[in-house]
Amino acid sequence: MTAQQIISDLKKKNYKPIYFLMGDEPYFIDEIADYVSENVLAEHERDFNQTILYGKEADPMRIMSEAKRYPMMAERQVVIVKEAQNINDIDKLALYVENPQPTTVLVICYKYKTLDKRKAFAKQIDKHAVLFDSKKLYDNQIPDWIAGYLRERGYQIQVKALVMLVEFLGNDLSKITNELSKLMIIVPKEKEITADDIERNIGISKEYNIFELQKALGAKNILKANQIVHYFGANAKENPLVMVVSSLYSYYSKILVMHYAEDKSAAGLASALKVNPFFVKDYQQAARNYSINKLRDIFSYLRETDMRSKGVDNVSATDGELLKELVFKILH
Repeated sequence: MTAQQIISDLKKKNYKPIYFLMGDEPYFIDEIADYVSENVLAEHERDFNQTILYGKEADPMRIMSEAKRYPMMAERQVVIVKEAQNINDIDKLALYVENPQPTTVLVICYKYKTLDKRKAFAKQIDKHAVLFDSKKLYDNQIPDWIAGYLRERGYQIQVKALVMLVEFLGNDLSKITNELSKLMIIVPKEKEITADDIERNIGISKEYNIFELQKALGAKNILKANQIVHYFGANAKENPLVMVVSSLYSYYSKILVMHYAEDKSAAGLASALKVNPFFVKDYQQAARNYSINKLRDIFSYLRETDMRSKGVDNVSATDGELLKELVFKILH
């Protein structure tokens, strides 16, 4: 089940006795746990019937003791165990899993780890409760996720604005939703979120960002590329070299894919590159400007810059100087 499917069931008051939420993506775990915390019980029922435990302080015996209690003046009680990954011998909860209290909703938040689904404990949870594996989204899934998140709340976003968010915020969903919340307070629903909105309210420059650098390099626009590099050098804290190198590696990897793609149609290339079709023309131009041999050299430059940024064969060059040198080599 997905997080949205679980929440949809919760909205229908189709409660399960146990929710074991595990995995590498904390956002979906928090989303489910927060929904349970805020919606399963009425506000006046929570004082006596909602318990929050933390893994460092709670052992399986205490969790079972809390979960076995009967609700007071309510149909059910809620027990939420946060940071459950810190519990020793968590599989001792198997005794409770086999015979859970029907009037308790127990939510176990087991972040950054997963149970071995081949073992008895995981199989028991899967049989008697909800076992949810919260997986990180791939980078190419983030734009659609953001667009969908906004659409569900009645907002639309321009493609360029969407790319700016992804390039600046990465795949940290909690950070992304925090910034989107700010935007949704400021931007009216009837107005599309634009690059100007991003620049004004989140502090990402619409002219001097990694997306615009990639675009300038792809077009071999030497002036624009150097303007952006100069800006990055002057604002190194907001544009760390390690992130720029990583983004450029991903960008030039896509250009290499362009050269070897069998389906050269716009739709075929968009699928192969895992990008919005809107950007295919930019990648086609870049592929014309960079041969396969040149791309091999660029990957070598990127690796060299990454090593030098970490102090290898580099005595005094700053990150800004290393980036200027890298871009010069790429463009010439």
